[in-house]
Amino acid sequence: MRFSTRAFLCSFVPFALLLTISFGLIQHQVLSTVREGLRESLRETHASVARIQSRSELQNNRFLRVIGENATLKAGLQLLRSEKNSKEAQLTVVDQLKELCQTLGFDLLLISDADGKGLGGVLRSGSDLNSIDPTKKWPPLHGFYTVNGSTFQVTSIPVNLGEENIGALSIGESFDFSEFTTPTVLSRNGKVLKSSIPAASKSEIEAALVKCGNEWECEAHIGKSTFLSLPVETLSLGDGYMLRSFQDVEAASGPLQVILTKVFLVAGLGALLAAFLVTVVSSRSIVGPISSVVEHLRLSEKTHVLPEFPNTHSSIREIKEMTESFNRASVSIREGREVLHRAYVDFVASLANALDARDPYTAGHSHRVSEMARTTANALQLSEAVVEEIRIGALLHDIGKIGVPDAVLQKPGRLTAEELTLIKQHPQIGRHILESVHGFENYLPIVELHHENWDGTGYPHGLAALNVPLAARIVHVVDAFDAMTTNRPYQAGMPKTKAMETLRNCSGTQFDAAVVETFLGTLDTAHPEQIREVGQSLGNLAGALSAAIVPAEVLEKKV
Repeated sequence: MRFSTRAFLCSFVPFALLLTISFGLIQHQVLSTVREGLRESLRETHASVARIQSRSELQNNRFLRVIGENATLKAGLQLLRSEKNSKEAQLTVVDQLKELCQTLGFDLLLISDADGKGLGGVLRSGSDLNSIDPTKKWPPLHGFYTVNGSTFQVTSIPVNLGEENIGALSIGESFDFSEFTTPTVLSRNGKVLKSSIPAASKSEIEAALVKCGNEWECEAHIGKSTFLSLPVETLSLGDGYMLRSFQDVEAASGPLQVILTKVFLVAGLGALLAAFLVTVVSSRSIVGPISSVVEHLRLSEKTHVLPEFPNTHSSIREIKEMTESFNRASVSIREGREVLHRAYVDFVASLANALDARDPYTAGHSHRVSEMARTTANALQLSEAVVEEIRIGALLHDIGKIGVPDAVLQKPGRLTAEELTLIKQHPQIGRHILESVHGFENYLPIVELHHENWDGTGYPHGLAALNVPLAARIVHVVDAFDAMTTNRPYQAGMPKTKAMETLRNCSGTQFDAAVVETFLGTLDTAHPEQIREVGQSLGNLAGALSAAIVPAEVLEKKV
């Protein structure tokens, strides 16, 4: 992954995650607020139902007190107490209860003894009033009572005869969910008896209540909706009954969530867009200069030269300081390389001088060839760097003669075939000497190929024409000219004009014609005395070295 991409992601992704987490936290807080509002609404509903039930019980108690003072009912109750198995007494009480229900419109009316044991009762079924068998399970004095699929809420008052309690009179009202403003479920021992939750089966409600367990407050998932459920604790139920009210969380929070989603969608996208633009700009301001540094360093890996970085306009102080530090290091290293390279050149040039000093006749040859080669290269309008390579290469072109014995190198007469073969090895010897020195790679073609002829008859490889590098062809011409115009043990130096004529005659065969013409053109404006001055100084040096090296007895003979 590219550095710019990584920088962008490291800047943008945390902001996007922070924005997403913030939206989630705000949404969670909103939902918590909505749930708390639903709880408060359910509590208010429960309190309202409790007040309604309290007023209803108070009214029922008044009715019951009036009924309980009925002399006929008390007489029948006393008769049942005295004759518990009397069918006539029981029918009398039941008939009296039917008459009261018919008159007052009650659905359930019961009479019990002082111990709460049933004595008789009537239940409305449609338009009929049926008696209730007292031997079966009797309803509680207070709470809920289910019979024949109908659920009743029972309220009771004592029936007294003087100060003696002779029984209890109970009235039951059919339980109506209309008093609740929220969906409500009545269950008994986990079984749903009645429900006002729309489009929800009893089995679905029972499964949701099982998951709620004994929790006072729970979230019930019924169908595709989520309900907040609370038990109605304001009513006394008893006997395994439970009444829970429900609030649809999604219905209550849905509109608010839609608004929040729209707001956060617009605000979030705007913030992400702004963050994207800011991140792109900031990452580029960081990545751009660093990428430039990395690119220059990769280039230096190929060229083996530490580059100097262009001035950056980055507003980041650390990046500016880094590039400036790199530049200072680059300049220092480059200067150090140049000093070291000059030291190499000076050292090898000293070897060349020492080589020239071995023979007084060739003293200064390398320096003269170097200067004339530089002048010719300039005349050919070569670049400054190439001219410098030719100058140094010409200075080193005969370095391989270090490996040629003095007996051959300084022989006064003509060389034999074997000796000529030794001389012809000096270009390759020179290459072997220099190729082990780092930084001298550019001079190797001159050292090795400066005796290759234009027609391919030269040595050591027999290369021809343009297969020989231009630098080597220049040194070849200049080297031949200096050799012809310099006194040697086996021949006197030619006049300048004759040497120039010889070069022209060999142009196109031994030498590159274009180089010859250019070189000869430089001789018209050159000052040979300036070139000879170096040779004369080196000749004196050669003589001094010879005097220092030759034994004293030899010098005495010469004297």
